[in-house]
Amino acid sequence: MAANAGPLLSKINSPDDLKKLSLQELLPLCDELRQFIIDEVSCNPGHFGASLGVVELTVALHYVLNTPKDLIVWDVGHQAYAHKILTGRKSTFHTNRKMNGLSGFPTRSESEYDPFGVGHSSTSISAALGMSVSDDVRRNNRQVIAVIGDGAMTGGMAFEALNNAGALRSNMTIILNDNRMAISDNSGAMKEYLIDIATSRTYNRVKDDVWRFLGKMNRVGGANAQSMIQKINNGLKSIVMKQSNLFESLNIRYFGPVDGHDVVYLTKILEDLSKIEGPKLLHVQTQKGKGFAAAEKDQTLWHAPAKFNKITGEFIKSKHAKPTPPKYQTVFGETLLELAEMNDKIVGITPAMSAGSSLDIMMKKYPNRIFDVGIAEQHAVTFAAGMATQGMIPFCAIYSTFAQRAYDQIIHDVAIQNLHVVFCVDRAGLVGQDGVTHHGLYDIPAFRAIPNMTLSAPMDEIQMRHLMYTAQLSDVGPFVIRYPRGYGMHLDWKAEFEEIPIGKARLMESHENAKLAVLSYGAVGNSVRYAAKTLRSEGVFIDHYDMRFAKPLDMDVLQEIAKKHTKIITIEDGAITGGFGSAVLESITEIGWHGVLKRLGAPDKLIHHGEQNELREICGYDIKSIEMTIRELVQ
Repeated sequence: MAANAGPLLSKINSPDDLKKLSLQELLPLCDELRQFIIDEVSCNPGHFGASLGVVELTVALHYVLNTPKDLIVWDVGHQAYAHKILTGRKSTFHTNRKMNGLSGFPTRSESEYDPFGVGHSSTSISAALGMSVSDDVRRNNRQVIAVIGDGAMTGGMAFEALNNAGALRSNMTIILNDNRMAISDNSGAMKEYLIDIATSRTYNRVKDDVWRFLGKMNRVGGANAQSMIQKINNGLKSIVMKQSNLFESLNIRYFGPVDGHDVVYLTKILEDLSKIEGPKLLHVQTQKGKGFAAAEKDQTLWHAPAKFNKITGEFIKSKHAKPTPPKYQTVFGETLLELAEMNDKIVGITPAMSAGSSLDIMMKKYPNRIFDVGIAEQHAVTFAAGMATQGMIPFCAIYSTFAQRAYDQIIHDVAIQNLHVVFCVDRAGLVGQDGVTHHGLYDIPAFRAIPNMTLSAPMDEIQMRHLMYTAQLSDVGPFVIRYPRGYGMHLDWKAEFEEIPIGKARLMESHENAKLAVLSYGAVGNSVRYAAKTLRSEGVFIDHYDMRFAKPLDMDVLQEIAKKHTKIITIEDGAITGGFGSAVLESITEIGWHGVLKRLGAPDKLIHHGEQNELREICGYDIKSIEMTIRELVQ
């Protein structure tokens, strides 16, 4: 059920409606908009804190700009809820992140107000620059805005785009949303640099007077005044700051910092900036979770919370909830700490996902052995490679969808040099409501093609512990452990460590009257177990193998299967094109097998958002689909 909009917000279905309000009416509108987001996300979970933090900025942008002619590119996109609500999607916002509903991120196919699709970070400046330069070529006259969070500013693409923007001198505005947070606290020198800018007492004391003076010059002085303004502005910032301004040194005019929650002041600043030619950056300070006390206090927890009571801030739990096994991420974090206590060569590396990947568990005990490198996946991988050359054993925890961003480094810096880096590929497979930009579907085909790689996937948490233990013992080069988003299978999961022979499968179920063999890779093997139980009651029997390794494959098992069966099903939570099933097909064909092999996995098309079970059904490898496929093949 949709949340109720306040009296002002209820009348706004487009930015044209917004422009009918007076400046002073924008203040209560921001309150209504923030409450609307709280009401909706409390019962339909989504990205919360980031969107609350940019309410005033979003209102000011759409109030001043002529959208959709003027273009706004939202970096990452989980800060764009207010943007969606103001641009004609208020009445459908209750479908956000649900099957066939609104995407949780800006999406070109969803609205003309979304000029660029985003899910990953650090892309907005590059995209906006491309749009701005296109306008130069076509002689279009409009505003192009990139809204980038300070966490995303640590990404290499952001620096590359800044460098190019300063050289091209195209007319674009970069808004740096400085809340000192990504999902967790920001890390790195950029954070300290922005703090230094924001806390320079001299600069902040004189900036308003100087801006007013420069504004008067701009209005009366023409082209010569523009040149003088630039020199005065640059000189001021160089004199009063401890170091030269980074952005100014790249030929990008810097303005700020300004209060990102003063909507009236923001409209005036944006009006002024729209009259200044060339690349410019507005430094806006905001508070993630603004307006909801619990989210302001614990910004990491409230980045994307579960259902909660909007009055008390307490999370809502099922009255009849049974004890649940831990998430795979928790098992990873706890197990890594155990291994680190046993092996002082082990270190953990994450590109800004210390809490999400549960590396924060080890960080509490060994803060000097966990490295959060910021949103910089390429750097994370090569940094890990450098540590590996010195005898360390880096566990690089990286989401599958973000590992794509470091593919060159995985090949060039790790695989070619055959370095002992353990890639813990988190959120592998269908991730659910975050949708097409965040599914971890492509890591198996991508990594399979790289020499020297060992590819593994545990069927449950106990196997995950054994694989992690094996990975730090076995210096076989790059070692991949992929595991899904969500909960495991066992309440009692802390089994004693066992070393697993590299490339060896497990026989999970066998019967002399088995009609076919089912080969599963990873946690999807548990769905096979449930399906097999139902089929046994029907007199249908299978041989089920948990392959554990996609590379190297267990050729002994394949030889055994080839002798016994003429029908095989492979199942994986990943792209079917070039994936685990393809590996089995290639290998078993080479040994002379002739039969029917059916591959189950994600089809060769984009999979959008929905519950994980809904998406598995669409892709044809949920439990019922597995049962049906086995029945059809047996018949």
